[in-house]
Amino acid sequence: MFRGFATISFYADDLAAARDWYTELLGVEPYYAYPPQPAPPAYLEFRIGDDGDELGFIDRRYAPAGACSAPGGAVMHWHVDDLAGTVEKLLAMGATEYQPITEHGDGSGFTTASVVDPFGNVLGVMHNPHYLEVLAARTAKP
Repeated sequence: MFRGFATISFYADDLAAARDWYTELLGVEPYYAYPPQPAPPAYLEFRIGDDGDELGFIDRRYAPAGACSAPGGAVMHWHVDDLAGTVEKLLAMGATEYQPITEHGDGSGFTTASVVDPFGNVLGVMHNPHYLEVLAARTAKP
């Protein structure tokens, strides 16, 4: 039934600023924009991570009726190898702390943090040993 993560969508009032901010953070340009240039975009999409996961940005004018513009709700956490360094970079780029770096469990290394980006979206980051185990097992198969 569920086949895997397809796209997470964030909203922004200023898509050009969101594009620039996330391009700097991720080190890649969006691979898709609609409508195409020279029109200003209403939607942008990045592919990032080990599986080419999709991070989309939608002009907030197209948010569903009743959508809250305050940070909150579900938090999607992206695995990062250097959690403290990533959080430091996010804060230096103008994000604000939402959840501080927090160790979960019994010292197994499962650690999370989240920030609010300059566009009002909650961005979760984590270091997850299980993610690395699954990735290693998948890449080790002949």
